[in-house]
Amino acid sequence: MSESTTPQRWLGIGFSDDADATTAGSHAAAQAVAHREPALLIVFSSVGYDLPRMLDAVRQQAGADTVIVGCTTLGQVAWGRPDPMADGVVVAALGGPGLEVRARVGREVSTQRREAGAEAAASVAELTKEHRICLMLCDGLVGEQHEVVRGAYSVLGVTVPLVGGCAGDDLAYSRTLQFIGDRDGVEILTDAVVGVALGSDAPIGVGIAHGWRKVGEPMVVTSSSGGRLFRLDDAPALETYLDRIGADRALVEDTKAFRATAFNNPLGMSRRASEDIRVVHDADTNDGSLLCLADVPRGALAWVMESDADALVAAGASSCTQAVEQLGGAAPIGVLVFDCGARKVMLGRDGVEREVSAMAEAVGDAPFGGFYTYGEVARTHGSRGMHHLTVVTLALA
Repeated sequence: MSESTTPQRWLGIGFSDDADATTAGSHAAAQAVAHREPALLIVFSSVGYDLPRMLDAVRQQAGADTVIVGCTTLGQVAWGRPDPMADGVVVAALGGPGLEVRARVGREVSTQRREAGAEAAASVAELTKEHRICLMLCDGLVGEQHEVVRGAYSVLGVTVPLVGGCAGDDLAYSRTLQFIGDRDGVEILTDAVVGVALGSDAPIGVGIAHGWRKVGEPMVVTSSSGGRLFRLDDAPALETYLDRIGADRALVEDTKAFRATAFNNPLGMSRRASEDIRVVHDADTNDGSLLCLADVPRGALAWVMESDADALVAAGASSCTQAVEQLGGAAPIGVLVFDCGARKVMLGRDGVEREVSAMAEAVGDAPFGGFYTYGEVARTHGSRGMHHLTVVTLALA
């Protein structure tokens, strides 16, 4: 168990790797709550559990006004887990005075991305506290989640940051699930985005880091639509990409091999302070296009990117450090982590253990936990906010 000793607000993290759904949910929630009454319970679960039973166990730790949200994952993050690669459940609990929590859900995301994002973010308008943020948990398989972020931005404007991640299903790419409810019941959804409006008397910080670096000369995106990239440097995107990574078209015939190679050779798009990373998930040999799960705007400069285990580990610590530094000197009560699942695959067991240890050093005594995602949400300015192969963190004072 890991918990804060701050006398006012508190954040607790609990975890369980037990194979039984009821036991796992009960143990993880009890550790996180530690005999306190939470305002918010966030459940990050492996997809293989009997989810109704697991969530019924979590509900036993909720109070009359507790909001319960969550999603399935590609794995969970928590300091102190004996096996960081194991299936399991992580629960984050938040409570104490000076907090406001509201939650709403946007449904049928795949057919109305912007509308669903706006609906999920709408309850932020009910908050009265000085510091506000919207936490979003979106279906990881709907594609073009950047449109969900834009929908949320249309409601929030420039003053309220966004943070969160896209649900996973342990790389099955079949169905991800989202949760929303309270002590009396939790709804299990798919094709949905859950929005948590969080208000606090104390500062909130967001960290964003990825650990990737540019390789070679930039390319211009000369034709694209959403996440579909048609032409780079006015040539078929697939041919240009394969040439840049030193591969031939035979690679595309083996989906598993292509995705493994693409994970290690993402595209980076230039931004003011860094790069937005885009994973190439698929290719179409008929029209020579590439598919990314977030937008690749026409006219953008793009590079092939590379990294290594040391840089990926350092990015986890850097994201935590950034988030904590934004608290203006206040001590963090805890940190929530949204780490790309592809990074987990690339790092392997030893690398994941190193990254979690580096995060622990960065946050000091504060508890931290979260999940491995199919995409990360972080928007502190502007309408963009979808990321991949990135670590996003939320620090609370």
